[in-house]
Amino acid sequence: MQNKAIAAILVVVSTFWLSSVPMFAQAAQGADAGPNAATDQDIKLLREDIRSERKRLVAANLPLTATEATKFWPIYDQYSAEFSKIGDANVALIKEYAQSYETMTDDQANDFMKRSAAIDQQSSALLMKYVPIFGKVISPKKTARWYQIDRRLNLLVNLQLATSFPMVDASK
Repeated sequence: MQNKAIAAILVVVSTFWLSSVPMFAQAAQGADAGPNAATDQDIKLLREDIRSERKRLVAANLPLTATEATKFWPIYDQYSAEFSKIGDANVALIKEYAQSYETMTDDQANDFMKRSAAIDQQSSALLMKYVPIFGKVISPKKTARWYQIDRRLNLLVNLQLATSFPMVDASK
């Protein structure tokens, strides 16, 4: 049953995210993007929706006692706030990529790769930073389950991003 719940919520999250991708590209194009261009406020609201769905997914699939929940959720909110900062860097990188896609230089391509890898490393480091913190308030198995849920969501978002943006045009 939990696998079906996870699959259903992953579809919802991926739908939110997939619908956001054109907004990122349009927002990066500036004023010429037309009436459907996303504003920073649109992106902020979408990201808040995704964070809310992530929290709902964790709550639905991580069985916590009342005592555990009292200790877990403040830590989760702290983790989520820190993870959001990494997301800010990722959004900025996506916007910059979209803006420079047509005119990208070799130096920009190298910079994008380095910054993208750094964001991936920050995300992984943050996840591992919180494993022992969560391990102090919930069991190792429950911590592992949280880790799996969060990691799968991160992979899903990254997959949606990877398939929604064009690859660098190496012919130029």
